[in-house]
This record gives sequence, structure tokens and C-alpha cells, in this order.
Amino acid sequence: MPASLDPNLGLNYGWSTGESGWAAGMDANLKRLGAVVGLSVKDRDLTTPPASPANGDRYIVPAGATGAWSGRTDQIAVRIAGAWEYHVPKVGWACFIEDEDVLAVYKPTGWSAGLPV
Repeated sequence: MPASLDPNLGLNYGWSTGESGWAAGMDANLKRLGAVVGLSVKDRDLTTPPASPANGDRYIVPAGATGAWSGRTDQIAVRIAGAWEYHVPKVGWACFIEDEDVLAVYKPTGWSAGLPV
């Protein structure tokens, strides 16, 4: 298994050359990179997950969310292989909010209101 965990994106690294068993960690790394690099979400005020999301759809989960998103406030919900995966943002992450046409930044108090782009 990997020796270390990146503190910003939460990526695994540090496998020894020729080490077996790294595939699951690398798969998780690649899914995380695909979810948060060049971050853009469809919406950030839906309190219920959409009924028919497409793989790759991303949302910021608002307070008061229900269903699969319950308890995931401010996290990035990403639809991957027919299931929701969640990523906790770090201070400084920027995200384009598609339905608002704004750029928001994650701060210690949560996502900013956003600036028009």
C-alpha cells in the first residue's frame, strides 16, 4: 500500500517499485483527479439528488440535503459508475457554478457567494 497521503487532494503516493496491490489506490486517485481538477458543478442549491444523473455530473451539496446527499454539506457529489462519490473541499478550491454563471471559492466558512465570470 502507499506510504503517504497528499494533504491537499487526498491522493495516495509512495508505492515502492514493483509493489503489488497499488491498483485500488491508483483507481481512487484517478477518480478524485477527474472529479476535482478543473472543478465545475451543475448546481449548488438542489437539496435532493437528481433522479437521472449522468456519469460525470457534479454538484455542491447544500445544507439540508436529503437522500444520498444527507450529511454531505459543502462536499462535491460526483456521479461515477452509477453511484455518488463525495469529495470534501479544501480552503482555496475554486469552482465554476454552471447554473449561476459564477466562480465560487471554498473558504473556512464554506463556499463564497461567487463572482460573475
